[in-house]
Amino acid sequence: MSVYDFSAMDIKGNEKALGDYKGKVMLIVNTASKCGFTPQYEGLETIYKELNEQGLEILGFPCNQFGQQEKGSESEIAGFCMKNYGVSFPMFSKVEVNGEGAHPLYTYLKKQSPGILGSKGIKWNFTKFLVGKNGEVLKRFAPTAKPKDIATEIKTLL
Repeated sequence: MSVYDFSAMDIKGNEKALGDYKGKVMLIVNTASKCGFTPQYEGLETIYKELNEQGLEILGFPCNQFGQQEKGSESEIAGFCMKNYGVSFPMFSKVEVNGEGAHPLYTYLKKQSPGILGSKGIKWNFTKFLVGKNGEVLKRFAPTAKPKDIATEIKTLL
């Protein structure tokens, strides 16, 4: 099993198979518009623009489970991301990342790459999962990890 076995609704409500990203390096991020880490959208967009043609995909999954920091509708989220950060990487419909309602992709990501001390739960917005070209989950990054600091690891995988 790999991330390619999952699909999710994109921010416009269309089903998107993650298998469409086969052979690409992916950075999968749970996002929020009203979070202290929200400015990371800028850094994510910067590395996306720099490395997308070399095979990087960044997938943003809005989530409202942490401090109710993503209350908006999908169209409001998309508008916010474009207006404030020029986000051009793929964004998906709002998901839950923890609990019984967690999206199956996130259940898989957490199992493959647990957090500190083996914890499975995601602690906050902007937790990042790095996925290799073969669909294997390689590493989990805390919300405090800045996109520019992850760029070096991504470049080695490309």
